[in-house]
Formats: sequence, C-alpha cells, structure tokens
Amino acid sequence: MNRLGKKANETLIEMALSADDDIAILTKFKPSHSEGEECNGPETISTAGSEIPNSSEIDKRHQSKDSIFFRDGVRRIDFVLSYVDDLNKEWEKKLERRKEFESNLQKAGLELEIEDKKESEDGKIFFVKIHAPWEVLITYAEVLNIKVPIRENDIPPLVENPLDCVLFPLRLPEKVMHPEPDYFTAPFSKDKQELYLINDESTFFSPSMRNRIVNYILTRCPYGTEEGKKKFGIKRLLNNGTYTAAYPLHDCQYWKKASDPNCDSERYTLYMEWARFLRFYKEQPLVLIRKYYGEKIGIYFAWLGFYTEMLFLAAVVGLICFLYGLFTMDENMSSKEICDPAIGGEIIMCPLCDRDCEYWRLNTTCEASQYSHLFDNVATLFFAIFMGIWVTLFLEFWKRRQARLKYEWDLVDFEEEQQQLQLRPEYEAKCTQKKKNPITQEMEPYLPLTSQAVRFCISGATVLFWVSLIIASMIAVIVYRLAVYAAFASLMENTQTLQPISGLLTPQLATSVTASCLNFVIIMILNFFYERIAIWITDMEIPRTHMEYENRLTMKMFLFQFVNYYSSCFYVAFFKGKFVGYPGAYTYMFNRWRNEECDPAGCLIELTTQLTIVMAGKQIWGNIQEAIVPWICNWWGRRKARNNPENLYSRWEQDHDLQTFGALGLFYEYLEMVIQFGFITLFVASFPLAPLLALMNNILEIRVDSWKLTTQYRRPVAAKAHSIGVWQEILNGMAILSVVTNAFIVAFTSDMIPRLVYYYAYSENEDLPMSGYINNSLSVFQISDFPERNEPKENPENFVICRYRDYRYPPDHERKYLHTMQFWHILAAKLAFIIIMEHVVFIVKFFVAWMIPDVPADVKAKIKREKYLTQKILHEYELEKLKERLCQGDKRATEKEFIATEGRMELSRAM
Repeated sequence: MNRLGKKANETLIEMALSADDDIAILTKFKPSHSEGEECNGPETISTAGSEIPNSSEIDKRHQSKDSIFFRDGVRRIDFVLSYVDDLNKEWEKKLERRKEFESNLQKAGLELEIEDKKESEDGKIFFVKIHAPWEVLITYAEVLNIKVPIRENDIPPLVENPLDCVLFPLRLPEKVMHPEPDYFTAPFSKDKQELYLINDESTFFSPSMRNRIVNYILTRCPYGTEEGKKKFGIKRLLNNGTYTAAYPLHDCQYWKKASDPNCDSERYTLYMEWARFLRFYKEQPLVLIRKYYGEKIGIYFAWLGFYTEMLFLAAVVGLICFLYGLFTMDENMSSKEICDPAIGGEIIMCPLCDRDCEYWRLNTTCEASQYSHLFDNVATLFFAIFMGIWVTLFLEFWKRRQARLKYEWDLVDFEEEQQQLQLRPEYEAKCTQKKKNPITQEMEPYLPLTSQAVRFCISGATVLFWVSLIIASMIAVIVYRLAVYAAFASLMENTQTLQPISGLLTPQLATSVTASCLNFVIIMILNFFYERIAIWITDMEIPRTHMEYENRLTMKMFLFQFVNYYSSCFYVAFFKGKFVGYPGAYTYMFNRWRNEECDPAGCLIELTTQLTIVMAGKQIWGNIQEAIVPWICNWWGRRKARNNPENLYSRWEQDHDLQTFGALGLFYEYLEMVIQFGFITLFVASFPLAPLLALMNNILEIRVDSWKLTTQYRRPVAAKAHSIGVWQEILNGMAILSVVTNAFIVAFTSDMIPRLVYYYAYSENEDLPMSGYINNSLSVFQISDFPERNEPKENPENFVICRYRDYRYPPDHERKYLHTMQFWHILAAKLAFIIIMEHVVFIVKFFVAWMIPDVPADVKAKIKREKYLTQKILHEYELEKLKERLCQGDKRATEKEFIATEGRMELSRAM
C-alpha cells in the first residue's frame, strides 16, 4: 500500500461541523513524500477487496500467521475489520460503502492491508488490517488528551506494611504487579515532543492506547451519503452488514507466549497469573489489567476485588451469628414448648385453609421452629446493626481506594472520557435540526423539546408497563401459594411415604419452596425480554452522549431488576401474614383466596428460604451464562479450525472466532454485582449467611470474569473511566434503604420484639421468664363461631376450641375477638424500635463517613507534589526553548517574554 509520509502538512483534527449542515467529517491528511522517497510496505488497494496485493501470494509456510504485525513485520496491527463478500442484492451497495469508508480511513492517515478470503480458514472472509502510524497517534493523543511519561517518579514509595510477611503467599511477582516503572505524566502535545520520554516510537503508545485512538477514528469516519444524509461510523456499517466484525487483536495465544520477541505476551501473563481458578487466593494484577484492557475494565476488577475483600469481614461476622443460633438451638424456650407433647402436643391449631384443611397440633412444626431459631435470635439484631455500619465502611473505604487508583492511573484531572462526553454518532445522524452551542459558538445537532417529550412519554409508559407486568407476575405467584397450600396439606396428610419428613417439610415450607422456584423461573424469563426492551427504548430516546446513554440504560435496567428480584422478598418480609384477619373473619384476595398465614415460629424462615433460592439460583445461572455458554459457542465456531495446522490459523482469524464482549459487557457485570449487593444488605437480617454465599460466589466470579475475558472474548476496545459511575449513587441509595428494611424485618418479620415485650412485661415466671410465651402468643377461637365458608368438613375428635397466632380477646370476653392491650404494646414497641434503630445506625453511618476522608492524606500530598514537579518541568522546557530562540536571534522571542516565563516559574514554586 502507499505509505503516508512522516510529516503532515495539515494537522489532523477531530470532527468539525461543516457550514452547509453536512455531518462532520475528518480533516484529511496530506501525504508529503520527499522527492525520491520510496513508500514503505506492500501496496494495498483499500476497496472492497476486489484487488489483492501481490505480496498476499507469499507462501503461508514462510510467514508467521500468529503475528500481530503487517506482512513487513514492522507495522503493528492496531485494529481488524472483517467482511463476507456475499453476492446478494445488497452486494453492490456494501461494496461502495467499503470503498468509500476505507478510502476515508486512508485519508485520515491510517494504513490498511487486506487479507484475501482465499487465505482465510473457511475461504469466505476478508480481513482488513489497520495500522496507525506515528503521525496519527500523536495527533489524536493530543485530541484525546492522553497523558504520557515525562520523567520517572521520584516520590518514595509507602512505608512497608508490617503484615507483608503474612500476606506474602497472596502476592504476585513484582514484574507482574508492576510491569513498568512509575512516571510523572503530562497531556501529550505535538509541539513538545522533546519533553516526553520517547525511546521508541513503535512502543511509546501502548497497544490499548493505539486501539483506542483507531476506534475513535473508526466511529467518526464517513462512508457516503444515503437518503440525503451523511452516513458515518463503523457501528452503522456493522449493523447493516457491510462489515461483520471490528476488533483489536490479542497479543498472543493465551496458553503460550508469542514466538515474536517484539510481543509482550501480556495475554499469556494475565491467563497464567490471574485468569486460572487455582490462583483464586492471589491478588489481582490491576496495573497489567489496566495496561492491557484499559482503565474502564481495570476499575471494574479493582471494585470487584475490593468488594470481595470487604465481604470477608461481613461473612465472618455472619457465620459467627449463625453459629450462635446453632449452638443455642437447644436452649430456645419457644422451640422446647412447641416440641413438648404436653404443651405443643395439646395445643390444637385452627385450619390454615377453608373447608379442606383440618385441625392440627402445634408440635407438628417442631423441626421448623428449631430451624427458625438459627436465624431469628438476638444475634439477628446485632448483625442488622453491624451490616448497616459495614455498608458505610465499604463505600467510604472504596472512595479512598478509588482516589488512590485515580492518582496511580493518571486520572486525577480526568473528568470523563472525552469520547464519552462527545456527541454520539447516532445522535448526530438522527437529529436533523441544528442550533448554536452557547459555549463553543458552533452549530451542532439537537433534538427539539417536543420530540424529547414524546419519546420520554413512550419510554416512561413502556417502563411502567413492564414494572406492572412484574407486579402482576408476583401476584400470580401469591395466588399460586394460596391455591396450592390446601393441596399440599391434603397430600402430606394422606400420603404415608411423606409421614417421616412431615415434621420438617410442612405444607407452609413446601408451598414456599415451590413458589420460590417458580418465582425464580419467572424472574429469568422477564429478564430475558426486558433487557432487549430497555435497550430499544433507550435507543429510541436518542441520548446525546455515550455517558448519558449508559446512565439512562443503567437506571431503567436497575429499576426493573430491583422490582423483579426483590418484590417477592418484600412480599414475604412485609406483607405475608400481616393481613390475615382471624378465624371467622379472614381476609381474602379477590374475594376468593384466603391470605397466607405465617408459621407459628414466624415468617423469617420463609424469607430465608426465598432469599436463598433466588440469590443462589441467580448466581449459579449467572456463572453458567458467563462461562459455559461462551465456551460452547467458541468450541462450536472453531470445530473446523481445530484440525488445521497452527501456522494456517492466523491471529486475526483466531480472534474473529471468539465472542464479542460488547459495549454493554461491563454494564451486565456491574448489574449482577449490585443486585447481589442488594441481597446481602436489604434482607441480611433474615439470612446472616448471605455475605458468606456472596463471598464464595465473588471469589469464583473474579476468576470466571477474568477467564472469559482473557480466553473466550475478543479484546475489548480500551476506554478510560475514573470511577464506577452511576453505580456509586445506586449503592449509596441501597445502603440507606437497607437500614430501613432491616429495621422493619427485625421489628415485623422476626419474633424478637414480641418476645422482648413478653420477657419484660408479661412473664410470670422469674426463674424461666420465657416459659409460657407460646401459649401467650396464641389466641383462642370457639369452633362453633366458624361460618360455613371457613368450617372444616370434618372434626373427628370433636374439638371445641382452636388456637391462632394473634393477640385477641377470647370468645367469653366482653370484647370478643378484638385486639388486646398486649397487641398495642407490641406494636408501639415495634415502631419505637424502628425509630431508635434507624436513628442510631444513621448517626453512626454519617459519623463514620465524616471521620473517613475520601482521599488519603498521602495521596493528596503526592498529587500536589506531582503537579508541582510537572509544572516545573514544563516551565523549564519552555524556558530552554526561549533561550534557544534568543540565541538564534529569533525576534519573536523578546526579553519580556523570557522574563514573564521566569516569573511564572517563580510563582509556581511559591504556590
């Protein structure tokens, strides 16, 4: 191909709007070869591939197909495009688009090399290899404000941690953790190239920087005019089938190092030291992850690793609380009374459903009441308060960790990725009207207010419809619970084979387990459809910038997932058993199905069951989707290539056969972890082992995510990010909500407050203050007062009275079946507990947040030191340039300019 010259007469600038309302285009590079200068590299026609370079006829056996360089072995492949030359009715149009697009890429300064389909493994796919020469890199490094090294960092490292000896087995080798020295950096400027540590132009910009620059050009390069509109961007060409894929290359195969000594084989290092499960106990090589994949992916793994580390403390405390419940199970007076044949065996309970259910003895729930004590004990209160404080510590310490990463990764002055804040190509293409930007004073596309209002109304109605659909599905599951309870009760009573486990598998538990499983299946189905609907309505809104697009999609998806995953848990925690009525005056759903009652031991065990099934099921299903499905797809796609010699299976073909990570790849990873965060915070009072389950899942999650990213997916385009974005605000909101939900769970779902009220106010036995609690918590109902609708069909033992869970006066009292004073005392105690617990936890939370600064003191000092030294270096450089101009007699370099520069240096030192 024609090699562009080393110098450019005209600076390459990012997109500029034309005066005649055309869509922005890239300013052309003008090649300026010196006289007699030969073009370097084979000539390639950047068209649809109808003509193939002569050098492509080189025998494959004499060149490495696993190379990441052009055929000359010098120019690095920064990006690859692929397409299939299918002869359908769209063939000519696609051909024309490719010609125009590749021609414009060359005008933008990129160099192309085409691999004919005859050289591909299946004989069908063309590959366009793209290389960004030095002139393009330095131009766009300035446009994207990329920071590059100017001097090696001379700030002494932190004092060694005394625990380093203990933590040594968890450490990775130094060359893996810090593959290159730390430097002071400054934004790149073409006019100050002598200032930067440029030892080798070919390696000065890392591969991740190079593919980011090339992707920036690809997303803005025009390819023609269709229907009177300028069309541009690789995304559109991928959507309309002009190209089938666009991706940067991995630097080697993951299971062995590259044979080329010029290749760093970072993928191999990441696989060996990070992506294998046997390395689960090792720290993550975050610097290498950031270098290979970019800051956006690096910050995700940093957050996930930090979250997992913090979970360790919560898991240990939760396990201790669980063990406390286990060891005190035999001392629980409530369970003893329920299991005692002389007490629980003599208490006849009212039927749990109309007509078909029979009277039953309280001691049939003996095992269930014992297991309920595992989670409903005094440690529950302690753990709920602890988790409210833990959440604050996690969020505050993450801010400090994030601040340290911002400094170490040169993101201190980084507000947001320029590319993220610039107009989306889709926005520019769909918005035909233009107005003047008050800041830049340039004409730019905009969406009229009326169009925005219509789109938001449609979007809001769609979201409301899907949220209503979730609520309807939850009501359907509740109806299922109400409808099948009688069937389970009858089945277990009449089936002899179930009698041995009838004490453990009660009708309530059987109904709860099957309903939870059904609910989980419905959740997965709704998720499948809503993910696509959310993307569609976000596209329809036409967000202005990439950041705005991600934020809108995040809020829609999170709102849906929040309602989808947590609605059933909210029902069991706060509604089940609360609106039952009493025998003879039960409340009904739709005037047909009688509302559910809690087990005499409480609803907490059912909430635990619901939480365990949904949380564990989601984690198992998520790992299957993330690991097994991509592996099967890749195995199926490469089944033919497995039989070919390795030297015929090129690096670009190997990567082409991998799965695409996608622009929303990280979005789904964050969403999965934030939903898990909700499970371990919003309902943790009901299940102290939830943090332990989350910890075990996350240890696996880190390795699964790293494995699939390193081995099963194409290399993602590098992108910058200085934080986890809008997810931080979502986590903050969930942290505040968790205090409220856990306070309500302890007060209204567990039996702690009624037991405490009985202990201090109603107990009559000083030696055993909790004896008699079960009898006290059950009210009496006279069976003759049953209306025909509720009365059981049979009463073979001719019971006269039955008991039910409530605090109401007996049938012989003048206030028959009305609430007793004890009910109001308990209600007042519950409300008082909620207010006190919320205020105590919130005060501690805000005090802890105030005490812990967001940025560590040593990081603040380093930032100031680096800014000072960077300014000093830049000023000294400018002073040297002025001296040179004065010595050369440059009239423009006046003495006043020299004095002003020296004065600026003095001012900088003083500051």
